[in-house]
Amino acid sequence: MNTFYFLTLNGLTMAALLFIMASGLTLAFGLMRVVNLAHGAFYLLGGYVGVQVIRDTGSLTLGILAGGISALVGGLLMERFLLQRVRGMDLSEALLTIAVGLIIADALLVIYGGQPVSLPLPRELRAPVDLGVMMYPYFRVLIMVFAVLLGIAMWLVMTYTRIGAAIRAGVDDRETAMSQGINVPLLFGGVFAVASFLAGVAGVVGTSYMSLTQGLDVRVLMLSLVVIIIGGMGSLKGAAVGALITGMVSSFATGYLPQFALFFLFLPMTLILVFRPQGLFGRTA
Repeated sequence: MNTFYFLTLNGLTMAALLFIMASGLTLAFGLMRVVNLAHGAFYLLGGYVGVQVIRDTGSLTLGILAGGISALVGGLLMERFLLQRVRGMDLSEALLTIAVGLIIADALLVIYGGQPVSLPLPRELRAPVDLGVMMYPYFRVLIMVFAVLLGIAMWLVMTYTRIGAAIRAGVDDRETAMSQGINVPLLFGGVFAVASFLAGVAGVVGTSYMSLTQGLDVRVLMLSLVVIIIGGMGSLKGAAVGALITGMVSSFATGYLPQFALFFLFLPMTLILVFRPQGLFGRTA
């Protein structure tokens, strides 16, 4: 039972990280119709910058903010100066984001080297906390709480604010939204910036769960895309459910059947693509 509880908590931690990553990405994907294949590189960028700031200042808060802001700046620069030049050309957009991701990953390799990097947490955050069924690292519990609070905050914004209504309108029908006077290009930049910021934040806090290594950007991007495919493009609820399914399947498959971990990881996505291609909470065209 201890193994079961441990894998369950690890699955919830992974789900929390994936939700932080995918929640912004799915909205940007739904609004812009752009598959940002540099999203994993922004995760890596935020992680390395955040850990460096934490080591230099000793402040976890500053490190998380620095990681998020560095990814936000990178995302804005890519969206404003590169993506706008190939708007509407799907293949060019995909190749452009792949190229930006490779450039960022290689630049980080040159600067920080190829050794794994872990988050230097204060002792009080590394200490285990009693959850009733077992002891579990306190900071991982905080990651899960943060993901829940983030989900609630994003749901409130999307449901009860004019910005949220404009985003939902842009996701459902961009042309009609623009005809109603909604500044969709401005929404593009804002949602893209938020998505990049969340990727950077996830890169910092996720380093306590998965050490930063070269190639992690590809793995994180792959998992985020699995989440979006399962949940549905542009759906915040879908991102939450998709992250939960992916996190739990990944944890239990790795724990009990590691040789079939990839098979079980992609099985839910495959079934969704066959029986409901728009995702669990996505809408048909």
